[in-house]
Amino acid sequence: MQREDLRNIAIIAHVDHGKTTLVDEMLAQSGTFRENQQVAERILDSGDIERERGITILAKNAGLHYKDVKINIVDTPGHADFGGEVERVLKMVNGVLLLVDAAEGCMPQTRFVLQKALAQQLSLVIVVNKVDRPDARIKEVIDEILQLLMDLGATDEQFDAPMVFTSGREGTASYSPEEPGQDLRPLYETIIEYVKPPQGDPDAPLAMLASSIDYNDYVGRIGIGRVENGVIRQNMDVAIVDANDPSLQKKARVTALYSFEGVGRAQVEGARAGDIVAFSGLSDIQIGNTVTSVESPVALPFLKINEPTVEMTFSVNDSPFAGKEGNLLTSRQIGERLHKETLRDVALRVSDGETTESFCVMGRGEMHLAILIETMRREGFEFLVGAPRVLTKEENGTKMEPMEQLVIDVPSEYQGAVMQKIGQRQGELLQMVPLENRMRLEFLIPSRGLFGYRSEFLTDTHGEGVLNTISAGFAPWKGELPGRQGGSLVSYETGEAVTYGLYSAQQRGRLFVGPGEAVYAGMVVGLSPKNEDITVNVCKRKHQTNVRASGSDDALRLTPKSIMSLEDSLEFLAADELVEVTPKSIRIRKRVLNHEQRMKEAKKEEKDR
Repeated sequence: MQREDLRNIAIIAHVDHGKTTLVDEMLAQSGTFRENQQVAERILDSGDIERERGITILAKNAGLHYKDVKINIVDTPGHADFGGEVERVLKMVNGVLLLVDAAEGCMPQTRFVLQKALAQQLSLVIVVNKVDRPDARIKEVIDEILQLLMDLGATDEQFDAPMVFTSGREGTASYSPEEPGQDLRPLYETIIEYVKPPQGDPDAPLAMLASSIDYNDYVGRIGIGRVENGVIRQNMDVAIVDANDPSLQKKARVTALYSFEGVGRAQVEGARAGDIVAFSGLSDIQIGNTVTSVESPVALPFLKINEPTVEMTFSVNDSPFAGKEGNLLTSRQIGERLHKETLRDVALRVSDGETTESFCVMGRGEMHLAILIETMRREGFEFLVGAPRVLTKEENGTKMEPMEQLVIDVPSEYQGAVMQKIGQRQGELLQMVPLENRMRLEFLIPSRGLFGYRSEFLTDTHGEGVLNTISAGFAPWKGELPGRQGGSLVSYETGEAVTYGLYSAQQRGRLFVGPGEAVYAGMVVGLSPKNEDITVNVCKRKHQTNVRASGSDDALRLTPKSIMSLEDSLEFLAADELVEVTPKSIRIRKRVLNHEQRMKEAKKEEKDR
């Protein structure tokens, strides 16, 4: 049975191509908001980090009404590190809006998510967005989209998908790039005409896959999914089963049921086949579980999620400043928070570390884990993080490592510097495409070859380069790669950094701290151009003499310090270093803080070689 009164769609695209902005306008023009209602920009990016970075991290649900049809919209992440979110939410929809920037064209994540959608035989509506950009190249982008569909083996029906030309910022859409749009009506009409209505048998036993999990302190875990068959009602007894775990069969009761209206949830008494709903009361529900009838349980298949490729060690903060800035710092608190995150994030894995005070956290990339670290520090956590490491595996006796497809857009004059650096990191050039005065370079590179490269890339391209990556499976181990260029400037004693000490230290390298900042012995306070660590005393004061007072620091000019973000710090780390993360500070430090002990360990390593 088809639900002609309903359409379920997901918006998929590369990061920063305008998905969330377009959804804002779709909600506004459908009358979702009151005429005088104040609405924030990018309303679906509700998290602080999402707003600051301008990216979507967690998939969001929204609902709007156009004529007599309800359109459920899922706004999905465009960044590859959050691909776990994309893969599972596609199970809830019947069609996708493929959004492509009219200037940038098809990018790596566009390919990644589209491949998943085509494999599920979902209806396709192509949206060329930002057609009002002065550098828009609409005809070339249309050719790129059609070429991409051919490369991914799209069916004839998918290849003939309708195209709509939009400006998300202006809130307009048209059927032709030559026609100026007035509003988004052409987009609504295309969705209703071309996206398949959901199908399901309302008389069959209940079957609903939990595709997403939310959490609320008042009601606990909240599942989100689409009713495949049957009917679900409030206070209904259900069974929880899993296609991948035949032993799982639990009974539970649905205490509350919600449909999506606008960007909020409205409590409903019941829902039938085709509806996307949120439900509470099932405290043990996991992503991939099937909520089904107690009398006739049916387990729905769950899409396999790509495995993590990067791991980091999270451990209890044992620095001299531990506990001064955060209030959540015990191993129990950190462990509980990490395991709670795995309930929402299907691509994240957490296991016990080598000690009782450490945890091994595995994710889909550096950004995936950096977002988790940033979220935790804002919640009041304080902990240490080790350098990222790639996860390898054995295949037929061969060591395999994760690879990345790397796509770089740079001004032509910086092309040589980029190709040289990527070559040193075992990158293999796949193709070069000229784009007016820029060049698009595509490489296949080991995931570990990108550790520490982003900062270097921005320097080499004077901030004008754009770098994007996508997982490209596994390949045989490529051998050793060059490490970080330069060593660390390490503080000799604990105290307060002063101008006199910093002035002496800045002659040895680039500093990360300024006057008045608290430092401790073993803390990394700068970068040395030499390939060895140098111990410096940034707390050293000028001694009083007969001629001049100790405070007279005239003519001592300090170079402005380098401010290290969380990602910069993670990329900077050497194997024997850690990042100390607190709600107020991000510090880099040596794993062993004591200077003499560090020297002994260094000598021992030299002998072992």
